[in-house]
Amino acid sequence: MSTHGSIRSKRMLYKTIVYLVCTFLAILSIFPFWIMFMNATRSTYEIQQSSIGLVPSKYFMSNWKILTGKAFSPMTGFINSMTVSVGVTVLAVYFSSLTAYALMAYSWKLRQAFFSFIMAIMMIPAQLSSIGFYQFIYRIGMTNKFTPLIVPAIASPAMVFFMRQYLMAALPLEIVDSARIDGSREFATFNRIILPIMKPALATQAIFSFVGSWNNLFIPLILLTNKKKYTMPIMVSLLRGDIYKTEYGSVYLGLSLTVLPLFVIYFMLAKYIIAGVALGALKE
Repeated sequence: MSTHGSIRSKRMLYKTIVYLVCTFLAILSIFPFWIMFMNATRSTYEIQQSSIGLVPSKYFMSNWKILTGKAFSPMTGFINSMTVSVGVTVLAVYFSSLTAYALMAYSWKLRQAFFSFIMAIMMIPAQLSSIGFYQFIYRIGMTNKFTPLIVPAIASPAMVFFMRQYLMAALPLEIVDSARIDGSREFATFNRIILPIMKPALATQAIFSFVGSWNNLFIPLILLTNKKKYTMPIMVSLLRGDIYKTEYGSVYLGLSLTVLPLFVIYFMLAKYIIAGVALGALKE
């Protein structure tokens, strides 16, 4: 009886330590965002002179007036960023899944060569092609438009690789053969059978794609010169370019507005990721 009691006490101690470590790591990851939100309510003097503030201050409305008093509108930037990010996420996730499905479910002569080409493209930094990309977009008259920011997301080599690896582990090809025997067309099979199987992978890549597109500054900065087309990262970067004084409170407020949609997207899709992990743990 004492042996079982000691084993039980050790397990409880182990669980307690695990919970404490997880709680500490959670607080450590949330702490920078909390400081950012608190600084959004503080004045520039408080941020520069005082220590780290853990409680809200009284300058939120002042920072909001400074932020909205600039030559651009945060709401416009929010709508522009949402338009680009949602478009990029939808195109990248759907067409990458479709490409991965083609690499997995079909046998064709150049399949391995095509996959090797995709892997080679992954090794090329995006910055190397930015000059040529800008010259191409400029010559066809597509600057100051969202189209060149959204449409290239169709080709996402890293996402294709991730989706293919997921399908190799999660997709029995017998399901595809059964659907074909039952008369299902290829796109119907993909949309009604394959995509539901890929929900955890879709959710994971949707989060990464949305966050990456939302935080993207370099490409929009060189393609968008019309203030009505500015995205949130461009507007926040311009807040620090004030000639006379940088209002750090308004900068933190702009950063807070930029981060909030990322939290919303994560909490919307997190349940699918957790379900996928649980399914993988129970799968034989």
